[in-house]
Amino acid sequence: MTIRFFINGTETTVEGHPMERLLDVLRHQLRLTGTKEGCGEGECGACAVLMDGRLVNSCLVPLAHASGAAITTIEGVADSDRLHAVQEAFIACGGAQCGICTPGMVLAAVSLLGRTPAPSLEQIRTGLAGNLCRCTGYMRIFEAVMDACRPGAEAR
Repeated sequence: MTIRFFINGTETTVEGHPMERLLDVLRHQLRLTGTKEGCGEGECGACAVLMDGRLVNSCLVPLAHASGAAITTIEGVADSDRLHAVQEAFIACGGAQCGICTPGMVLAAVSLLGRTPAPSLEQIRTGLAGNLCRCTGYMRIFEAVMDACRPGAEAR
């Protein structure tokens, strides 16, 4: 089956089985390896992408559901050579450790800040609840999200 969608702002056409996982198409056909596979069951959030503005676990999305969609992966979060404020904050606050959860965490944070520009710590915890991390203990990640929404964060 031929599926056409927009990936990081660029129209893309791929061939695949309609039930093939979007995660596999992103990683293997399109070579967008920033999206990670953690559990393969939609429990960890490592494979999270934005699909039509909604955070989804790409390991649970059949390729057919991506038809016509606008998908943003971690590779599409930065603006050209300039990192997104969330990415900058993850670096500055030590929110990234081994890197498996980081792309999904960044996308979850970007999604949260798109809905709630100045979230409370509780809103950040809730907004990132679908993403598991084994390295940081979460506090550095939460601090990074709080740092990313401080005035002037986009101007770094």
